[in-house]
Amino acid sequence: MDKDDTSRPDSIPYMEAARRKEEAGERWLDWAKELQFIAQAGLTYSRDVFDLERFARIREISAEIVAARSHLSLDEVKGLFCNETGFQTPKIDTRGVVFRDGKILLVKEKNGEWSLPGGWMDVNQTIRSNTEKEVKEEAGLDVEADRIIALLDRNRYNTPVYAYNICKVFVLCRVKGGSFSPNSETVASGYFPLEELPPLCNDKTTPEQVRLCFDAVRNPAWNPVFD
Repeated sequence: MDKDDTSRPDSIPYMEAARRKEEAGERWLDWAKELQFIAQAGLTYSRDVFDLERFARIREISAEIVAARSHLSLDEVKGLFCNETGFQTPKIDTRGVVFRDGKILLVKEKNGEWSLPGGWMDVNQTIRSNTEKEVKEEAGLDVEADRIIALLDRNRYNTPVYAYNICKVFVLCRVKGGSFSPNSETVASGYFPLEELPPLCNDKTTPEQVRLCFDAVRNPAWNPVFD
């Protein structure tokens, strides 16, 4: 394969952001998350009362680490970080990618920042149906999800870093109809060229992720990028 092929993940600039982020030193959060994962699995599968006490303490230590290194109180961390049961797995966030006349669709959040329409994957939804539902709710458009652009680990690219992992799925969609109207989540929508992006909500969508979407729609042989 040609070393300049932009469909290769290691040749895409946004991957460099993840490497720089890792090199900057956020290992303490990785350690805390791994302790939380081990503790939650132990609490789920162990039967010995003493082991359960030890795993509960490990989980508490993981929360104390995050509280000590963040702006959150211990109670807030426990609410965000230690509120699940069962085997711990990443959450899924789907983002609909819609183009018109070479421009990409973005929706305006209530805080004035913009993002690709999308959100948490709901119970009883699939990647396809959740993406189509989110675009309808936030942009007012009826779309058909056509193909996957990328599956990315949120904490490698978006800020702020969360104390749990999220898989962000970017899905190219085709518009069938509909129109925008203000709703409980977004106040406006618009199509933007890559060179004139509005202020983005980096928590949800970064400039590098938007650029990735442009690269994908311009390449008919695009291979989905994944971490």
